[in-house]
Amino acid sequence: MSAGDPAAGAFGPAVLAARIRVSAEDFRVEELDGFEASGDGEHLLLTIEKRGMNTGYVAGELARWAGVPEVAVGYAGLKDRHAVTVQRFSVQLPGREAPDLALLERDGLRVLAHVRHRRKLPRGALAGNRFVLVLREVEGEHVAIEARLQEIARRGVPNAFGEQRFGHGGGNVGKALAMFAGKRVGREQRSMLLSAARSALFNQVLAARVADGSWDSGMEGEVWALQGSRSVFGPEPMSDDIARRLAAFDVHPTGPLWGRGELRTQGACRALELAALEDVGALKLREGLERAGLEQERRALRVRADGFAWEWLDDTSLRLSFSLPPGSYATAVLAQLGTIEDATHP
Repeated sequence: MSAGDPAAGAFGPAVLAARIRVSAEDFRVEELDGFEASGDGEHLLLTIEKRGMNTGYVAGELARWAGVPEVAVGYAGLKDRHAVTVQRFSVQLPGREAPDLALLERDGLRVLAHVRHRRKLPRGALAGNRFVLVLREVEGEHVAIEARLQEIARRGVPNAFGEQRFGHGGGNVGKALAMFAGKRVGREQRSMLLSAARSALFNQVLAARVADGSWDSGMEGEVWALQGSRSVFGPEPMSDDIARRLAAFDVHPTGPLWGRGELRTQGACRALELAALEDVGALKLREGLERAGLEQERRALRVRADGFAWEWLDDTSLRLSFSLPPGSYATAVLAQLGTIEDATHP
């Protein structure tokens, strides 16, 4: 099994080679707020711009600044250190005023906004992420690159789990197999490894759907996901209504997030999923997830990059901007362009 991106080549061969994250400013991510703050309450909701710091580090800094345990700090999602990111944090301050915000700010950390809120910021409480990415040292024919960018804007991309889900060198999948074989791990690591195992199986099915060209068109026995929702329906055959909704990005074909119970898909779709997951590694991951008590769920096979736009800054520098829903990865978009070297990786 491979935990790498399975979906490269959905639109044909690579059209470019480039580098990303040559500087932190070349990878900007801004959380899209999932709710309006209440304006009162014992939690201080902070919108922070950070550079060269990961989310866990900033959470620790907030706890020290406020004189509270780190468990009193909340955030919706994890953001990379090698980037400029804007995200919300909450700090529980019952019955007291916040310390001076100026004591928190420093080079690489700015407070953009602050407001009171009634509850701790939970994981996943965001509407999505907005990306502005700059590719440097771009090699490739501009005409071919422009055509590929237009196709991405029109069709979306395969909704692969990114390499972040699998740890350094994809090692979380091997660690999940070791855990399923009896190795003891902590609760937090267990959750991470279960997610990696599920994600690897999903990516393997997605690779099969990319190979047969059905990742964005559906097939017999398909289960469909509703856009902007975790709701699914089906299996339901293709009809004029489904075709219309598929073209409008209102529904999407799905793949399995493995767990106990029967696959919802039927016919050709079910056969493809089972065939894609019949190798020894996949079977061990399936069995481990079932024993762990997870239930069968579904995830959309495609995702649209909303507001997808691009601009050539010079002949070899290309800026991309787009938004993705929670749980989707910018690397899924980049994979459809070609070979992109991360300058932060040795």
